[in-house]
Amino acid sequence: MTTQGDGAPGRAVSAFSAIAIAVVATLGLLYIVSQFLRNSVGVIAPNLAAEVALSPMQLGLLSSIYFFVFAATQLPLGVALDRFGPRNCMLVSVSFTVAGCVMFALAASAEGLVAGRALLGFGTASFLMAPVALYARWFPPTRFSTMSGIHLGIGSLGALFATAPFAYAAASFGWRASFIGVAALTLVIGVLVWLIVSDDPPGVTTPPRRETLRESVAGIWAVIRTPSIGRIFFVQLGSYPSFLLVIGLWGGPYLTHIHGYDLTGRGEVLFMAAIAQVVGSFVWGPADRVFGRYKAPILIGASGSFTGLVLLAAFGSVSMPAVIVAFLLIGFSTGMTSVVMAHARSLVPPHLLGRTITLINIGTMGGGFLVQFVSGAVIGLFPASDGSYPLDAYRLVFGLQAALVLAGAIAYFGSRDSYLDKK
Repeated sequence: MTTQGDGAPGRAVSAFSAIAIAVVATLGLLYIVSQFLRNSVGVIAPNLAAEVALSPMQLGLLSSIYFFVFAATQLPLGVALDRFGPRNCMLVSVSFTVAGCVMFALAASAEGLVAGRALLGFGTASFLMAPVALYARWFPPTRFSTMSGIHLGIGSLGALFATAPFAYAAASFGWRASFIGVAALTLVIGVLVWLIVSDDPPGVTTPPRRETLRESVAGIWAVIRTPSIGRIFFVQLGSYPSFLLVIGLWGGPYLTHIHGYDLTGRGEVLFMAAIAQVVGSFVWGPADRVFGRYKAPILIGASGSFTGLVLLAAFGSVSMPAVIVAFLLIGFSTGMTSVVMAHARSLVPPHLLGRTITLINIGTMGGGFLVQFVSGAVIGLFPASDGSYPLDAYRLVFGLQAALVLAGAIAYFGSRDSYLDKK
């Protein structure tokens, strides 16, 4: 048995070996649940608003509280990943996710729905970062972005299931019964994680790091102070939340209020955007090696999100083809997340990996909370007619998000492209 010194990446197993495929597939199933739950409000938002009498701000809070709790969990999670290992973190998280699904399904008030969704945010907080930390142990650094992209691509099926399939399930069985089904599925996947997944590949062991609380906090501060980490954080803060804003929350109401789509119709449009996200995740995975740098593919991705939002703000009311193109661009562009994580990973030593990727993920999920909560408040400023929000409200929300994406891209432009250090 070999030992990985100081958490150095393991290289004991091929990505195409049976055990690696089993581990990646199992962790991918877990991330499918996470992606489904984070995007599940979008397609049923009008139904929730009518059933529980939610205002636009309450609807924004209901969706965004998931991201607030998720983001708040990230830095403690980073410490836990480095200290206790990814597998243990995921097993604990599964129990909270199951409980959150059940609580959300049984909720009879806005407060109950918010509490259930907050628990879901806490429960699923490790379903991306723990697998990514595990891949850093199992595979060499040159494959990190690719493996992260594969994980994101598999998990993006969850966002796909949160569109048309969820719309059909909600129409057939009700959204409450659907959430009970997700709880049961999550429990089964948790058992698979317990049976199949290990922190290190066969024959390799990472010695546990015995840090004091002071050392753990110092590690967080060391990551924050790392040059270019802040710029990477801000590009992620602007770009990925565009998907959470449009596909995860306001895309459904927008399609209904502005273009007259019903539950299944809006689910089908959102389904196309989710497919674009799946494709984008696989395409962007090896993009750093294709371009020979990190910054180019990330800036291209940010440009795609920006263009999609501008299309919605400028032409979304008169051209349904423009809406489709915009949704596809926003979905496809989220795939750049794997390259963002790879860029951040390349700037820090291995023992700070967990804290680094969770810090960047605060940009992802904290940005999700920010844009969803603020957008609910913005839309609430406009008078509603028969429960429908006006076109100008959506235009303002999409325009503000485009400005956030642009600001993040400008901040990121000045970062150091550490990929070039390898040449």
